[in-house]
Amino acid sequence: MRAPIRKGHARLGQKPDPYLTERKFRELEAKLVRMKESRPKLAVEVKRLAEMGDFSENAGYQLAKGKLRGLNQRIIDLENHLKTAVIIEADKNSSVVQIGSQVTVEREGRQKLYTILGSTESDPDRNVISYLSPLGAGLIGRQVGEIVKVELVAGREIVLKIINIEQ
Repeated sequence: MRAPIRKGHARLGQKPDPYLTERKFRELEAKLVRMKESRPKLAVEVKRLAEMGDFSENAGYQLAKGKLRGLNQRIIDLENHLKTAVIIEADKNSSVVQIGSQVTVEREGRQKLYTILGSTESDPDRNVISYLSPLGAGLIGRQVGEIVKVELVAGREIVLKIINIEQ
């Protein structure tokens, strides 16, 4: 009999980005509660299917057991993420770009507003970028008026001027 291939092994050792806004932290807590509430129903289903006999021939049991195992792993991962979470609280008096800042930059005569957060909350379509991204990393620690050269993928480089920083 061939051993099943586990999907989770590819991401072992990768820790989630700890930086979260208060809103995202509460959202993840609510998700954890929903996941824990769904676990008993899934466990009952596994038990019901287990009573049908031969485990090796019982595809329904195998699928339900895999779902339960996956749910348990996601619960553990989310609990660990919430335990290590760092709530983003930008320094209101800072004139330096930091995690939680809203930065207005100018590039080729056009202005754009970016919010710099952790990678868990990044959404480039809404101009929410991670502090780990090339653009976010290039802006962190800079001040209003500075010219920033950011190297993007494939060696492409863009030049930005910081117009405004809001915390």
